[in-house]
Amino acid sequence: MAVSKSTLSIAFIVLGGLAVLFGTVLVFVGPIIIDDQIVKNIEINPNNGLSYTMWKDIPVPFFMSVYFFDIVNPNETLDGEKPTVVQRGPYVYRENRWKDNITFHNNHTVSYKEYRQYFFEESMSVGDESDMVTIPNMLVLGASVMMENMPLRVRLLLSRTFKTFNEGPFLTKPVGELMWGYDSKLVDFLNNYLPGMLPTSGKFGLFAEFNNSNTGQFTIFTGQDDIRKVHMVDSWNGLKSVDYWSSEQCNMINGTAGQMWPPFMTKQSTMPFYSPDACRSMELVYQRPGVSRGIPVYRFVAPKTLFANGSDYPPNEGFCPCRQSGLLNVSTCRHNSPVYISHPHFFEADPVLLDTVNGLSPNEDEHGLFIDIHPETGVPMNVSIRLQLNLLIKSVFGITETGKIAEVVMPMIWFEESGYIDGPVLNTFRTNLVVLPMVMEYMQYIFIGLGLAGILGAVVLYVSDKQVKSRMVGQPYTDVDPSSSASEKTPLLQSPTS
Repeated sequence: MAVSKSTLSIAFIVLGGLAVLFGTVLVFVGPIIIDDQIVKNIEINPNNGLSYTMWKDIPVPFFMSVYFFDIVNPNETLDGEKPTVVQRGPYVYRENRWKDNITFHNNHTVSYKEYRQYFFEESMSVGDESDMVTIPNMLVLGASVMMENMPLRVRLLLSRTFKTFNEGPFLTKPVGELMWGYDSKLVDFLNNYLPGMLPTSGKFGLFAEFNNSNTGQFTIFTGQDDIRKVHMVDSWNGLKSVDYWSSEQCNMINGTAGQMWPPFMTKQSTMPFYSPDACRSMELVYQRPGVSRGIPVYRFVAPKTLFANGSDYPPNEGFCPCRQSGLLNVSTCRHNSPVYISHPHFFEADPVLLDTVNGLSPNEDEHGLFIDIHPETGVPMNVSIRLQLNLLIKSVFGITETGKIAEVVMPMIWFEESGYIDGPVLNTFRTNLVVLPMVMEYMQYIFIGLGLAGILGAVVLYVSDKQVKSRMVGQPYTDVDPSSSASEKTPLLQSPTS
């Protein structure tokens, strides 16, 4: 039995209406379902295999690339000429990070210590750890600045001590020793007679404290009661704030521990985090959207005010005493040694700094730090944190090792910590937190489109059926014998003349 067009029209209208209704419901309910799925996958919960594993063991490649500023004119620098440097590197180290001593608390927080190890990757490096490099001797030039205001007899005694242990103003040593430590009789002497003066009790090196160490005990929120607080720091080493700086605002411990952020970020969001290595909280700002390995991201970068001095940016007054903008004085958390942090090659710093050293050429692509983050989940997809370590050097009266050195903030090294999600972790992340929510979002529009198409088809079918029936009703009726000839046909109406 054939189905009439009217019946088909009614069926299309019903099915189309149901599809439109379902799609419309998904428009309002879909985002709630997606957000709920994201929340369940992002909160720190041992029952959540994906995010908990990413948080606990960081199963992604992470590297530290180190560049040395090799001084090519140490004798001329000692005589007061402008130092000239040549960048050497990168010397690349694979970085392993993992969390231990993990303890969950009743107030929806979790405490842990994160450990780190470094392994030299020769295949990724330009050079070897045996390469010889010349840099300022921190034990001599750093200590001289620290003792600048001490009585003259103390400075003379310090100079005599340097001579006794054959310590000069500059060091020429292999990269590996400068990084992880070298034997020094002066270090042994100071540790024996002035314990606590130096940050290490063994070998002295720029990164001697970092390898096989931890970043202190963090206590962060799990997000199980409020996803807006997930990964935010509750305390560090039991502290709600530090005491390195001179203002309450600068001493605050803000943001996350610098690995993940709360979800549902917007272009107006910022990315605050606390860095134990820099002894302060920092904040990145939105720059532009992008795509990282097929996943939509927002790029966040350091604002120009990050290392601005108190004159250029009053909220930073608490980090002073300050020099030119572009430098962070970290002496208060580095045993009072005259150490400064900056962007590499003094990128976005006061141009005066570039005039004091030959061989620097800053640019954003090579020296600007950034984090590419998936805004819906708060998970970084691509990270590049670049910082430079500098030492204030100058001639100090009474300490002959300082010669006629001009006062300059001397670049020593800069390093880049970089990592990105790739491989199986990327595929799992993309499937669970990007593809499935995207499919659900598209489904609502597909149902609405199919529903509207069905309703439109029903209308077309109904109108077509009505037109056919209308033509059939309006056709004139004639009772004619088909076998009769045309001449025998009798008209129903005759003309008056017939």
